[in-house]
Amino acid sequence: MTSGLVLTTTHLPFNSNADKFPQFYATCSSPRFRILCSSSGPELTLPTGTIGNDGLVTGGAYDFSKATTSVTHKLLSAPKQVTLVRHGLSTWNDESRVQGSSNSSILTETGIMQAERCKKALVDIHFDQCFSSPISRAKSTAEIMWAGREESLIFLDTLKEAHLFYLEGMKNNQSLGKLADADRVSTPLSVDRIQIRLTHYMSSLGENFLVVTHKSMLRALICAALGLSPERFRAFDVNNGGISVFKFNKQGEAMLQSLNMTAHMYTDHTYLY
Repeated sequence: MTSGLVLTTTHLPFNSNADKFPQFYATCSSPRFRILCSSSGPELTLPTGTIGNDGLVTGGAYDFSKATTSVTHKLLSAPKQVTLVRHGLSTWNDESRVQGSSNSSILTETGIMQAERCKKALVDIHFDQCFSSPISRAKSTAEIMWAGREESLIFLDTLKEAHLFYLEGMKNNQSLGKLADADRVSTPLSVDRIQIRLTHYMSSLGENFLVVTHKSMLRALICAALGLSPERFRAFDVNNGGISVFKFNKQGEAMLQSLNMTAHMYTDHTYLY
């Protein structure tokens, strides 16, 4: 008698008949277990239910009070949802150069395509406002994503990438060992200052916000929201066009709902959350 273990990613259709796996599954087998690795496909369906506030859920957390420290230190008018998006691939991303706050790095053709995919992926979600960094690569991404929406884009200097001085434009491999010095002088990314910025965004009118910015700023926002120390800044990565989602309760406490979603980069997947 043989036994086996089948591992699948969550929220994906699964057929126990090995000969009838959907096309987007890649099967890796061993004598003892089989692992199914997959990306979202058009066959994807999500069962939904309701909780006390009639919000649609997919088995998500009912409550997250006191899971994190309040970033606002005051009551909000209503719970908030913040969707964070990293800009599309830029010329200096493609050339492996340090970007910082330079405007010289612009979206590539791939980056434009990624921004368009982000727009399509979020087409079914209503956002009250969109905040964006005014630096060209983020600004262009936001303009593509927000096209056709009624509200005006809001560009904020507080969403700019950190200024990295003489490192900007330098090849990444040439900057190794020098980034530590740059991090020490990049005080705009301190967690305390980021918490102040989060408070400002969430004090704005509306309950659902879209934020388009840069990797370092996204890392700092995530650290601040989760109460992580600055030393954890590089503990996670965010891809070009990656989408992350936070929920904030009325106390200003955060729950990270999704981190660096990229299914929309490889399929026609649209999100609804």
